[in-house]
Amino acid sequence: MSGRSPRRLALAAAGLAALALTASACGSGDSGVTVQGAKLIKKGELTTCTHLPYPPFQSIQGGKVVGFDVDLIDLVAKKLGVTQKVVDTQFETIKTGSALNAGKCDLAAAGMTIKPDRAKLIDFTKPYFDATQALMGKKGQQFTSLDEVKAKKLKVGSQSSTTGEEYAHDNKIDSVSFKDSQALLNGLRTGKVDVIIEDYPVVTGWLKDPANSAYAVVANFNTGEKYGFAVRKDKNKGLLDIINQVIDQSQKDGSYKTIYEKWIGPMPKTQS
Repeated sequence: MSGRSPRRLALAAAGLAALALTASACGSGDSGVTVQGAKLIKKGELTTCTHLPYPPFQSIQGGKVVGFDVDLIDLVAKKLGVTQKVVDTQFETIKTGSALNAGKCDLAAAGMTIKPDRAKLIDFTKPYFDATQALMGKKGQQFTSLDEVKAKKLKVGSQSSTTGEEYAHDNKIDSVSFKDSQALLNGLRTGKVDVIIEDYPVVTGWLKDPANSAYAVVANFNTGEKYGFAVRKDKNKGLLDIINQVIDQSQKDGSYKTIYEKWIGPMPKTQS
């Protein structure tokens, strides 16, 4: 016998239940602080979920996460008077909203294409980047469609859960799927695949590396894609509004152009 009365046991059980509910609320992202109307999971920090590596949007250099997306969200953090903390997260949990719902981060910045099916699960900001898909392969090749690639019976590589992979599958290409962009590039380098499909800015970033001098953009597909940042569905309009304000302001004051040319190159007039 423990010596505890039924009443005390009941009170203890109620206390544990309350503690469990509190922990559940923390896990769901309902706790934290509010700054200028934006809900943050941790005081003094703007926590960003991304999937590494994905240069030039986010990658690790000198032990620090840097990139196009990182610099833009740093402007958001500055407006809120906090610092940005980047958390490496599987892309699947980003696009489905599960990382945001679990309270792992305040927003997602992952070179992510705005798509209707994703917008059912997460709230996208306004577009901040116009993107196309590129096919990377050995120099000397040139294609105008994936049908030509298929006709030559070339093995195509794609990054798992991305719109590039979806584009390949929509064009009846049974691509070899790689877990991240670095694995995809290595698949091409090691001959596991003949060509790879990836977002154009990522490919152009790779081609700046002398180690990839044997390769080139062998096709470019204008898929009409636009990138957006994202927050938890229907739960953080304040943060969504602030990110949109920063996107607008950065494009007006020239800071967007500076960031674009730092990470991508000369900015076309058609770019958002």
